[in-house]
Amino acid sequence: MLVNEQPAHLRPFIFEVPEHKRERTGRVDLYLPDCDEPRAAIVFIHGGPIPAVLQPTPRDWPLYVGYGRYAASRGVVGVTLDHRLHALADYPRAAEDVAAAVEIARADPRVDAQRVALWFFSGGALLSADWLAGAPAWLRCVAASYPVLAPLPNWAVDTRFRPATVAAGAGRPPMVLTRVGLESAEIAATVAQFLAAAEESEALLDVIDVPDGHHGFETIDHTDQTRHAVQAALESVLAHLHNS
Repeated sequence: MLVNEQPAHLRPFIFEVPEHKRERTGRVDLYLPDCDEPRAAIVFIHGGPIPAVLQPTPRDWPLYVGYGRYAASRGVVGVTLDHRLHALADYPRAAEDVAAAVEIARADPRVDAQRVALWFFSGGALLSADWLAGAPAWLRCVAASYPVLAPLPNWAVDTRFRPATVAAGAGRPPMVLTRVGLESAEIAATVAQFLAAAEESEALLDVIDVPDGHHGFETIDHTDQTRHAVQAALESVLAHLHNS
């Protein structure tokens, strides 16, 4: 890497999105659309583990600022957070942080508490297991981008956090999964395991393929293909949020 080259996670988002009002409460940020009535919300859950000393924290990365603004520009509340997944042993604590963030968002009078989607990224996708296993009625959709859906080799993670093992369960919410073609073999294997289980149970699943995309493509692969993938994923999530 060149001396002056930015780290991948600090490079610009895949396309420009208009600024929207952002409000911060503790570890949670709300990006608010220009409207008066309560709107559906998308909670964006970053990956990890991420060192506790890393600055800026994920909710201030262009990636999550971009998604939060993009959601608001499409008329829903974008929610980002900093959860404390700093080591593999931290998944239970990070799960508590995500649950708390969801409750903060749902309690806000500008959010329609009955229309919420959760969107997980990378290693944060292990946190989706709780929500897939016991989805409340207000959870309209679970999305995941380049996700880790089972612990990787040598990952000592609580058995609770294994989305691939709950994929075949009944009552799962609809899911939107963005899969990249240039994924590592270890992560791709967890996605394949999840998809096989989901197919067996005839789960409602929308798979968006990005053949030339890398893990974390939104800040490193600025192409028509990747831009279309982000747009398609959001359109699918919005459809589930607005489906009565």
